[in-house]
Amino acid sequence: MTTPRRASTPAVGDRPNPEAMLGPRLRRLRATRSWTLEQASEATGLARSTLSKIENSLMSPTYEALTKLAAGFRIDISELFSNGRERIATGRRSISRKGEGQVHRTKHYEYHLLCNDLSHKIMTPLLTRIVARKFEDFDDWSRHDGEEFMFVLSGEIELFTEFYSSERFEQGESWYIDSRMGHRIISVSDEDAMVLWMSTMHPNQQKSE
Repeated sequence: MTTPRRASTPAVGDRPNPEAMLGPRLRRLRATRSWTLEQASEATGLARSTLSKIENSLMSPTYEALTKLAAGFRIDISELFSNGRERIATGRRSISRKGEGQVHRTKHYEYHLLCNDLSHKIMTPLLTRIVARKFEDFDDWSRHDGEEFMFVLSGEIELFTEFYSSERFEQGESWYIDSRMGHRIISVSDEDAMVLWMSTMHPNQQKSE
């Protein structure tokens, strides 16, 4: 029996820069709706200046900002980095091989968006490196609609939330929270912690256009 060949994975240097992709993609999304920056600002809750910086690849938006963009444009977060053409209602499948995943970096986290070729997903799976090291590294709490789950793959993290005492989590441990509660996560191990981060949006934000 002949073993099917696995498609080769592009070399890292051949992959498109995700930050460079996000700006033009956001501009196209706005153009297809004939929205001005002001209208996009009203829909997403982000300032016009912030949207302009993202469109011109002058800013790497936080995950909270990405969720606002997705909610405002009524799309899946993954569609901010791709065309999101796969919209079949049932029988869908997506595979991410080792080393794959759309990369998005902020000053606190390095996200790898997994199974990014499907749109209208209920969950957003993220392989994430926790770069932040101190509570004070953050300007404010992170809050967004939805719920999230985190499983520590390596290293150790500390979770800070508005209404609970901080907790530390080692490899093999996990937590689940309502994302509308302010939260921050930092690495406390010598090396940056790696986690599997699953995020959802609330049903009222799952509407299609």
